[in-house]
Amino acid sequence: MLTERQLLILQVIVDDFIETAQPVGSRSISKKGDVHYSSATIRNEMADLEDMGYLEKTHSSSGRIPSERGYRYYVDHLVSPEQTAGNVQIIRNIIQDGLFEFEQIVQSSAEILSRITNYTSIILGPEVFETKLKQLQIISLSGNTAVAILVTNTGHVEHRSFSVPETINASDLEKMVNILNDRLYGVPIFKLHNKLNTEIINLMDKYVTDFEASYDYLKAVFFNENPVRLYFGGKTNLLMQPEFNDIDKVRAFYSMIEEEDEIANLLKGASDGVKVTIGHENKVDAIKDCSLITATYEMNETQMGTIALLGPTRMEYKKVINLLDTLSTEMSDVLYKWYQDSE
Repeated sequence: MLTERQLLILQVIVDDFIETAQPVGSRSISKKGDVHYSSATIRNEMADLEDMGYLEKTHSSSGRIPSERGYRYYVDHLVSPEQTAGNVQIIRNIIQDGLFEFEQIVQSSAEILSRITNYTSIILGPEVFETKLKQLQIISLSGNTAVAILVTNTGHVEHRSFSVPETINASDLEKMVNILNDRLYGVPIFKLHNKLNTEIINLMDKYVTDFEASYDYLKAVFFNENPVRLYFGGKTNLLMQPEFNDIDKVRAFYSMIEEEDEIANLLKGASDGVKVTIGHENKVDAIKDCSLITATYEMNETQMGTIALLGPTRMEYKKVINLLDTLSTEMSDVLYKWYQDSE
């Protein structure tokens, strides 16, 4: 159990290091208005906090910096969420201001969160198992160029330009799209390939002349990958943090960012409420020098997603915890209403 004096000194050191990224010395602590101890007393307490594993001493300075254990104690016992009314109102305005599609709401939320915090924001959409096909469409542009459009029940819209081979009849494409819309509406995305290769292929054989080449081509255009489930904001924000001057850390981080399945697996197990994972508490090696803060949001009783902020362990926990808590509530309210309206 830490004494009242140790608690105050630990809080001052963590707050100062979060703000400056510089080791904190006893002299600078003694100048704080709410600290009434001598530099010698503070030095002794800092040495004790270091022995207990809450602080670390850097080679280049006599000051101390928080350890991961120190951050964990700070988050668990010393953080009371900071009320940032202006930022909260910005979030409310952004996600309630005329956004009519799920993807718009989520992407805008990710971008505003990264701008407010200067960290990398990641939002995981509802599980692919809950995502269902709503509509397929092909729009001719010019010559043999067209756009394929896929829409899901979550509001995700995918556009894909493609060239129509001369060997494929336009009327056959139209017939096949009509069949697909008729038979695949409301089918979960993960069941599409099974449906396509059994029930749908038999219908095509029955109603479309010379369907085989057209059918294989159409499958490649519409169903070559799952709809995107991750939305990012501020991917490059970590580059602005002094902790990421190491090129190897940057390379490892961006390699991880490209592995969307790995990130999705990392986020989809998030528990209700705000959860803070610090440094080596993270299971992925590329973010062992980061803090990951997550909160969940709901679209309805069964569909849930995750909001996350990724930054250095020197993160503004007071500010971020409150923002994520607010955003999860606001997103849940807006998305629940959007879901009811879209049914």
